[in-house]
Amino acid sequence: MLDELLTAAAAVGCAGVVYVAAAARVVKQYERGVVFRLGRAIRVVREPGFTMVVPAVDRLRKVNMQIVTMPIPAQEGITHDNVTVRVDAVVYFKVVDAPAAIINVEDYRFAVSQMAQTSLRSIIGKSDLDDLLSNREKLNQGLELMIDSPAVGWGVQIDRVEIKDVSLPDTMKRSMARQAEADRERRARIINADAELQASKKLAEAAGVMSDQPAALQLRLLQTVVAVAAEKNSTLVLPFPVELLRFLEKAQQQPSAAPPPPPPPPPVEQ
Repeated sequence: MLDELLTAAAAVGCAGVVYVAAAARVVKQYERGVVFRLGRAIRVVREPGFTMVVPAVDRLRKVNMQIVTMPIPAQEGITHDNVTVRVDAVVYFKVVDAPAAIINVEDYRFAVSQMAQTSLRSIIGKSDLDDLLSNREKLNQGLELMIDSPAVGWGVQIDRVEIKDVSLPDTMKRSMARQAEADRERRARIINADAELQASKKLAEAAGVMSDQPAALQLRLLQTVVAVAAEKNSTLVLPFPVELLRFLEKAQQQPSAAPPPPPPPPPVEQ
């Protein structure tokens, strides 16, 4: 009798061990468990750690709650100003409602990917080329709102959307390069003309000062001569001032206009 009891106890123990092994589940820290009991989902989400399910009755589905980085394939479209571009982006999202991500959509990753592609094509058609190149932050926010609206019902939260690259046709790149070069040349000419205007005003003021002080003109001439003479292998052409010629003419006329000296007296004979 004792042997039969020991055998029954051993059988019950083995059955218990098998039951525990079949019912035991481990949910990782970054996961949440959704239990389906006879096909019906239990709204109580299994938290990380050790948990038990009913073998052959319950089925545990684990959902990753980490942030998923999903690249959006490059989408080709025509902008609002009729320019053909190729734009690719990246979406950062995470699951915030594990039962909704399992029940409300068949594959939430595939659904988010398709919604991101269609939203990106829509953004391309509504935007101008300048916005795609320089105003990406606003486009990122608009793209995030377009994807996040339907994703709420899937238990998914869009964390961030970033436009990675905008590819332009070669003809458009050359046109933009010519436009940028023309704009830089225009600014250079405006700056040069402004400098000439300021220089002309300063020269006019300097001419007014030199006209009041003729000696200043001579000093300026000597400074120019010194500056030119400092250069090597240069031929120096020195302009002769007209005022100096007039001064020399007056100096020559004054001795010629003076009366001749009286003749010496004759010698006296003794």
